[in-house]
Amino acid sequence: MTTTYVFDNHSVHATEQHRCLSEAYDPITLARLAETGVGPGWRCLEVGAGGSSVAHWLAAHAGSVLATDIKPEHVTPVRGLTVLQHDVVHDPLPDNEFDLIHARLVLQHIPQREAVLRKLVRALKPGGWMQIDEFDISYGPVLLAPDERAAGLYEVFLAAKERTFRAAGGDGTWGRRVAASMAAAGLVDVDPVPALFPWHAGSPGVRLLVHHTHHLRDKLIAAGMTDEQLTGVRAVMADPRFRASSCVVYSVHGRRPA
Repeated sequence: MTTTYVFDNHSVHATEQHRCLSEAYDPITLARLAETGVGPGWRCLEVGAGGSSVAHWLAAHAGSVLATDIKPEHVTPVRGLTVLQHDVVHDPLPDNEFDLIHARLVLQHIPQREAVLRKLVRALKPGGWMQIDEFDISYGPVLLAPDERAAGLYEVFLAAKERTFRAAGGDGTWGRRVAASMAAAGLVDVDPVPALFPWHAGSPGVRLLVHHTHHLRDKLIAAGMTDEQLTGVRAVMADPRFRASSCVVYSVHGRRPA
């Protein structure tokens, strides 16, 4: 049995998905990871490694990283990095093993996210750090658009994408509850940092959204959109007059008690 994930790593669109995610969100992810003090001798776990940019950064700083993914074909090998095909819901993890565990935009897609979080806490060494980076996609307003129709079409797209996540068992609003879940799982020094980014034509976050109109095309159609609407919303997001706020990104630290 494997866990369903709305973005398929075997899709022809997977490489672009990973590239867009890295460009848009690596800056906040890596800055927060650096705050943990990660360094030589740390044993790290990267859950849902995707295109491997974060795993590579950890390998360069810590020297010992286990990168897991259901479909790990896009994780490229580097020194200090071990790659494992692994379903975080159903496959075991060793207890008391890791100094640092990181997962970005993974648990919100998993119906069993709370049980998985507790499994990850057990995999931490006493005193070890966890960083979870997640979205709350319920916020992300249009700030400027060419006209009212364009603004409405963008909102239709965002709503269809939220329905797509929900249909696959995801919770696009879980980001706001990550800190409370980590505290309830027994972590201390829990520190949630919310971030927003300005979105406009050509910005990394908007390129990711445009990519989603292709990667998730069949699912968005099933959620009620048409190809004409998808073509239209691509044009809206390419318009230099378009401005929006990103959704909220929560980067949350917690530490297992020593």
